[in-house]
Amino acid sequence: MSQNRQIRDVVFVDGVRTPFGRAGEKGIYANTRADDLVVKCIRELMRRNPSLPAERIDEVAIAATTQTGDQGLTIGRTAALLAGLPQSVPGFAIDRMCAGAMTAVTTTASGIGFGAYDVVIAGGVEHMGHHPMGAGADPNPRFMSERIVDPAALNMGNTAENLHDRFPAITKDRTDAYAVASQNKLAAAYAKEQIQPDLVPVATLKPGAGWTVNTVDEPPRPGTTVEDLAALRTPFRAHGRVSAGNAAGLNDGATAALLASAEAAAELGLPVKMRLVSYAFAGVAPEVMGIGPVPATEKALRLAGLSIEDIGLFEINEAFAVQVLSFLDHFGISDDDPRVNRYGGAIAVGHPLASSGVRLMNQLARQFEEDHSVQYGITTMCIGLGMGATVIWENPHFVPSPETTSTAAETSTSTEGSAA
Repeated sequence: MSQNRQIRDVVFVDGVRTPFGRAGEKGIYANTRADDLVVKCIRELMRRNPSLPAERIDEVAIAATTQTGDQGLTIGRTAALLAGLPQSVPGFAIDRMCAGAMTAVTTTASGIGFGAYDVVIAGGVEHMGHHPMGAGADPNPRFMSERIVDPAALNMGNTAENLHDRFPAITKDRTDAYAVASQNKLAAAYAKEQIQPDLVPVATLKPGAGWTVNTVDEPPRPGTTVEDLAALRTPFRAHGRVSAGNAAGLNDGATAALLASAEAAAELGLPVKMRLVSYAFAGVAPEVMGIGPVPATEKALRLAGLSIEDIGLFEINEAFAVQVLSFLDHFGISDDDPRVNRYGGAIAVGHPLASSGVRLMNQLARQFEEDHSVQYGITTMCIGLGMGATVIWENPHFVPSPETTSTAAETSTSTEGSAA
């Protein structure tokens, strides 16, 4: 029987997230637990998909970069229980730093493809106000004594400055201009209500101020100008190029996605927003971790039998503007290409580390619904300690243009003629 096993199609059914907050005492989630943010997302997925019986969920995978405190204790299982899912639904925690939620998706999607699962919930959370990145970490002294990694690899800002060194054509002016464009695109997407449909309202309590229902992201700074960013200091290097304006901030937030086999989605009447085509992870030198999306994308394209020209939409996590621009330059894509981050990115909306992968997927799925001329899109991100991750998705709403159809027909006729 095992010899006859077939890989099943995996579909992205739905995805939600909390509004992202600024980390710290003044942030909207200063007094909110990380696991409660995940619970909000799981409950919202169930509310939005009433045809899905809770007992049909086969797994809950939730990522966190710092797995301690209120985002520890095998958070996939604890969040499932706290969200009211049946005790029969298992769960686990996962960590691949910034690509945590993306890895939760690909790991459980592999289980669906293999036949171990029919329906899963995968996502991530990061409460950087409660758990600053690296807090409590104890790196093995061999990393330094044996020079296994460059010391700069342990500070993400330094790795971004290293990318600037490697690619001198990526100037601070370019990164600042890209950052301003990200802010503008996010503001435009909010004005068109392209962001709000996937946000879960979160009520928070602040001592002395009472309750607030948060329905929008806190980090965006609409109206930011290049002149504003030029005046910011560069904390990672004197006269450097990386600033708070052209990098993602420190943020809190959670995401969750519903994935299923194509057969289970049809059986349960669940929507299909995207179909998984391929995915890949790749390692690079830790001191230039931002280049990671390049080899990951090349590998994912190779596995899918596609080229970069086949990709109609790009959702690239903006940990740093230089990291996105190094990707675009490698593939010959212009800084302002309309296929790239149409709704803006993490520089504007925030990057709560392990949660961000599903935000990229939510935004790509929304764009697929809006643009039926696009067949394939990718979600990609760099990962701390020198890695990259890429997932390629297919648009179920794709409608070939008459030109594409006629070209395909001509190719087919030509091939048949040659065979004859």
